[in-house]
Amino acid sequence: MRNRIGSLVVLLIGAAVFQSPAAAQVFFPGGPASDAQKAAAAASQAKLAYDPHDLSGIWRGAGQAVPQIKDPRIGDAHADPLMGGAPPPPMTAWGKEQFDANKPSAAESWQSRRVAPALGNDPLGNCDPLGYPRSLGRGPVEFIQTPGKILQIFNGGPDMATREIFTDGRKLDTDDLDPRWYGWALGHWEGNSLIVDSSGYDERAWLGGNGFPHSDQMKLHEVYNHPDAMTLEITMTLDDAKAYTKPWVGNKQTFKLVLPKGLTVLYEEYCVPSEEQSFNQGVRNPAGGDLAHSRPLK
Repeated sequence: MRNRIGSLVVLLIGAAVFQSPAAAQVFFPGGPASDAQKAAAAASQAKLAYDPHDLSGIWRGAGQAVPQIKDPRIGDAHADPLMGGAPPPPMTAWGKEQFDANKPSAAESWQSRRVAPALGNDPLGNCDPLGYPRSLGRGPVEFIQTPGKILQIFNGGPDMATREIFTDGRKLDTDDLDPRWYGWALGHWEGNSLIVDSSGYDERAWLGGNGFPHSDQMKLHEVYNHPDAMTLEITMTLDDAKAYTKPWVGNKQTFKLVLPKGLTVLYEEYCVPSEEQSFNQGVRNPAGGDLAHSRPLK
């Protein structure tokens, strides 16, 4: 009898929790907030406990202005958000060869470089992983912290992708490891700054929608700062002597916490090859003037 009563109490408590207004709501980042979301966000912010070492939660780019670089290739005054808008250093002969061979078609690419998807070779068009740092800034990113690693879940398309940052003090020799789309990353704390050094990146991924390349020798150095409960700042330096003549030093990128924390979830977003090809044939290719690879209008 005691066990039955105990089970009943647990079930009643569980039912009360799941029937509470806050727990019953599921919110998504972006878009206009409902009255329920506004109320839940205000309640969440009032309870936020600030810890500079706690990066958990869903973060969105703060929409800071990206400096417009003077480059005749841009054509439509469309700034590139890659590396916080910092202009790339001069390329090596190998890097320039790769850049010229890349034919972008994504919306964020410069008009002067953009081609119809059927004529392009952006990995996105085949549902290949975007890699890093291209995934950063395309949409919200969630940080999940465990005692031994930090997980970044990117929700900016074409797929929900996960990057691991190991924080357990391990050492890695990426020369003995296969390259990965999101590299091999090691992190440690220096005061209130998270320092992340990574390498072992698959060079098939582009750095951004304009087709800036990187080689499998690319190394990234990132500094994460969490100056207040609602703000996350990231700066990174890219070093790839095979592709660029000197390090590419990025501008600070600022992100804001999405509220309500703990009740907001990422959209499920996957690149389905059949859907991607159908969209290309019905929308992107006709818009780019490539009627030979377009679906006939009905």
